[in-house]
Amino acid sequence: MLPERLAARVILLDPDGRVLLMRYDDGAPNGSHWATPGGGLNQGEDFRAGALRELAEETGWTDIPLGDEVLRRELTMEYGGRLVRQRERLYLARTTVPEREIRGVEAMHASDRIAAWRWWTLAELGTTTEKVWPRGLADLVREALASSA
Repeated sequence: MLPERLAARVILLDPDGRVLLMRYDDGAPNGSHWATPGGGLNQGEDFRAGALRELAEETGWTDIPLGDEVLRRELTMEYGGRLVRQRERLYLARTTVPEREIRGVEAMHASDRIAAWRWWTLAELGTTTEKVWPRGLADLVREALASSA
């Protein structure tokens, strides 16, 4: 049985509907992939608090209100040199600044192996050949926006 890791992630949209993703250039089995900001929970931390903390750590932004939970999922992945069973929750959030720049967290990105970041349109997400976690992110965003309208 694999060790369990609890995690929370944020699907952050800018005013034009672009999604912020971070690129990790991991070895096998994860490989190079794009993912929403987020990560593991601290001991005793709840999912919403963890999502906000992780977003602040990875972007430097503490002014983003967290929206609704849009997905719960489990996956097997490599973390810390071993395979883990990750249970994670994803939340929707918005920033009011188009294609907001990330500054001042380069050391954190280096320590967490975040190789790059960028804002993606839903069209780009739907047609990219690069690995994006979670799979089907563009459709997930569309469904979340439709249900919140």
